[in-house]
Amino acid sequence: MFAVLKTGGKQYKVQSGDLLRVEKLAADAGEKIQFNDILMLGGDSVTVGAPFVAGAAVQAEVIDQVKGDKVINFVKRRRKHSSKRTKGHRQQLTLLKITEILAEGADKSGVKAAVGAGSISGAAVAAAAPKADKKAAAPKAAAAEGSDDLKKLTGVGPALEKKLIAAGITSFAQIAAWSEADVEALDDAFKGKAQSNNWVGEAKELAQ
Repeated sequence: MFAVLKTGGKQYKVQSGDLLRVEKLAADAGEKIQFNDILMLGGDSVTVGAPFVAGAAVQAEVIDQVKGDKVINFVKRRRKHSSKRTKGHRQQLTLLKITEILAEGADKSGVKAAVGAGSISGAAVAAAAPKADKKAAAPKAAAAEGSDDLKKLTGVGPALEKKLIAAGITSFAQIAAWSEADVEALDDAFKGKAQSNNWVGEAKELAQ
């Protein structure tokens, strides 16, 4: 029996026992998770979802959090002397082992649903700002006393500043304390601006 599941904007055809690398999920090694977005089931008979197969699921065990192969992006502008940029990127992935395919009863299995870790509201923000007050997540926090003017960072305008504040990031000191892993985890949410504009370096100077 096989299934076609959807996660991270991609589709995967899997069978029990398969090893699979998917876009990073919010789960620890050894944890059991369940994919509920099943597009098709196959075997003795084929069931196609509309768009998903009701009651079907794929369960898997998380083996490890890994990184994909490095992708090099080199940009050189014509007629502009010394204008070039090389940027490397390694996509964060989750390595899984498919343990079971359920044709029905997914809602009663009791297994944690697979959740992507790429969103700004996920575990990445918790790691980047572990001491942030939950009340700071409200948009009104922009007017709170003691908050820094985050628009001083390169590439940060009013809209992006609101997004940072909504994530509980209100000071240069918080950004200056980010590790490389934090920057990579948040890069998708901030469209790569945190790394390309060196927010950590700028924040360290502005925090002084």
